[in-house]
This record gives sequence, structure tokens and C-alpha cells, in this order.
Amino acid sequence: MTARPGTPAPAPAAPTAVAAVAVPRGGFAAGLRAVRVVWHRELLRFSNDRLRIFTALIQPLLFVFVLGTGLGSLTRGVPGVDFKTFVYPGALAMSVLFTAVFSAGSIVWDREFGFLREMLVAPVSRTALVIGKCLGGATTATAQGVIVLALAGLVGVPYDPLLLLTLLGEMALLAFTLTCFGVMMAARITTFQAFMGLTQMLLMPLFFTSGAMFPLSGLPGWLAFVTRVNPLTYAVDPIRRAVFAHLDISARARAAYAPGVTWGSYHVPVWMEVLIVAVCGVVMLAVASWEFRQAD
Repeated sequence: MTARPGTPAPAPAAPTAVAAVAVPRGGFAAGLRAVRVVWHRELLRFSNDRLRIFTALIQPLLFVFVLGTGLGSLTRGVPGVDFKTFVYPGALAMSVLFTAVFSAGSIVWDREFGFLREMLVAPVSRTALVIGKCLGGATTATAQGVIVLALAGLVGVPYDPLLLLTLLGEMALLAFTLTCFGVMMAARITTFQAFMGLTQMLLMPLFFTSGAMFPLSGLPGWLAFVTRVNPLTYAVDPIRRAVFAHLDISARARAAYAPGVTWGSYHVPVWMEVLIVAVCGVVMLAVASWEFRQAD
């Protein structure tokens, strides 16, 4: 439309204001903040799911009080040892095992509902997200183990402060390593059903060949070999040796039910077992971090 002669030209439109978007700076502080946020989220999910806390206790209690009582006659050849006491360290490991791995499985839920993508596009290091997830899962699994640890007196294990602190530290290390294992598996799995099937296929053989339910001495050659190459063996054995070191039993009973791990004639010390578990955790954390860096 042509303006009439003598009509002033319209004033140019004012530029539209653009809102400034503040992008958080990266760096060490931002990474620590991301770790804390993810860790805190895991604690909230765990504390709000009381049914999960209750159901995770069923299996350890069944192993201690049902299996331990029913098979108690097996220990009559070595006086002074209650089979519930022998099974108890394995129950501690079991309470940590399933809670840690299934905490890591929440990654699959986050992927299915789209929350994981929102986390991955955040302006923070993906390694920080993985570390926060692993620390959160380790904290919740250790808390679950503490509940079973509180039942120590019912199976003849003393409430010795040094023993409790030792068991707490060993459970925390086991929980961290297992959570890293779960995160590493969950990084590439797209459905929770597939994750559950894979974990059941791997966890039960790992648990039953770790010496949690039987002594490591006098095993057939093939089973002895399997227990020595099972990383979980080196987490269960320090827990059992710590418990039996604080029991008033004979040297024969201690040698029969807590003989430790041997490589041929070499008796593996506790510090080396702890180191093996820690190295496995760090390696799996690195693999999980690499997998998340490759994720879209």
C-alpha cells in the first residue's frame, strides 16, 4: 500500500528484546555439584520406596534363619560353629549385592521415560553423572546392609565396634563395585525386562560360586577354580574372615569355615582381596563412564 504524499513514514519497529540465557560454567565445581545432585536423587528414591527396602531384606533373612537353621546339622562335625553364623557374612553380601545392582537398573527406567536424555544434555560432565549414580547406589546398598548388620547378635556375632566398622567399610566397597557393575551393564540396555534377565543370569552364578554359602576349603578342582576367578569371592571372604576373627571358636573351626583364599600354596591376604575389589570397581566405573560418553 502506497503512503499518501506528505504523510510521514512509519517509524521502524523496535528490536525485540532477547532474554539472556545463563549457561552454567563447567569445571571441577560443576562436576561436584552434578555428583551431589545425582547422589541426593538416589537417596530420595530409596527413602521414599519403603516396599523396596522391605523386600530386599527377605532373601538375606531367609538364608540366615531358614537355610541356616535347616542346614545347621552340617556343622556338627566341627563343634562350636552355628551354621547361621557361617551363612551370616554371605547374607550381608547378598543384601548389598541385589540392592546395588537394582539401584543401577534405575538408569534403564530413566532411559525409557526420557529423563536420562535430559541428564545427558545437561552442561556437566557425563563422568560426573556416572560417579553420582554409583555413589548413590553404593550409599543405598550400604544402608540396606546396615539393617542386616544390626541383626548380628541374633546369630552369635558380637557387636564389637572394630568389627562393625570393618564390616561397614567392606560392605561400602562391595556396594560401590557392584553399583559400578550394574551401571556398566545398564548403559547399553534399553528395556528393564532385558536388564532384569541379564542381571539374574549373571548375579546368581556369581553369588553361589563366591563361597557365600559354603567354605572355600576342600572343594573339587573345577569349583575351586571358579571361586578363584570370581571377583565376588574376594569381597565375601574378607567379610567372613573379619566375623570369624571375633568369634570365640577353636582354631580347627576357624580353619574349616574361614580358611581364606589360596592361589596354589599362596594364602591371599585381606589387603590384597580388598585391593582386587577396589580395582574391579574403578575399572568398571571407567568403562561405564566411557559408555555414557559414547551415548547419544
